[in-house]
Amino acid sequence: MNTKIQKSIVAGIIGTTIMTIVMMIAPMLGMPKMSPPKMLSGMLGMPVFIGWIMHFVIGIMFAFVYTYLCIFKHKIKNVWIKGAVFGVIAFVAAQVMMALMGMIMPMPEMEGPKVLTAIGGLMGHIIFGMAVAKTVGDTYCNSGSCQTKTR
Repeated sequence: MNTKIQKSIVAGIIGTTIMTIVMMIAPMLGMPKMSPPKMLSGMLGMPVFIGWIMHFVIGIMFAFVYTYLCIFKHKIKNVWIKGAVFGVIAFVAAQVMMALMGMIMPMPEMEGPKVLTAIGGLMGHIIFGMAVAKTVGDTYCNSGSCQTKTR
């Protein structure tokens, strides 16, 4: 199996695991309770187990996006900043997808203040992005398509 594929899968699992742990600890720090697996399963009327599988599959898909779409990687040198920027992008993409899915199917009610939920979600996605970036490392962009062009 391709090293980039393996690293993407591992990065998605690690990033999603770390993000999930942070979300489980967040209520102890005064943040609202957040459970993407519960929300996903509630939207689809499926068992929570299916929500957990979907949560990790989505994390792996985002890791593939990071690995294979070389949008900004050659412009930002620091891996932690790359990850944080990617986390913000992932957060925005997740919010757009949730809004679109909310138009199609009923969404479960969010617990707690919406601002704190948004801040918690943003923090979780930034941590996810940093974990993915650190795990993937520099194995991406081996082709010339992502190289910075010099004159």
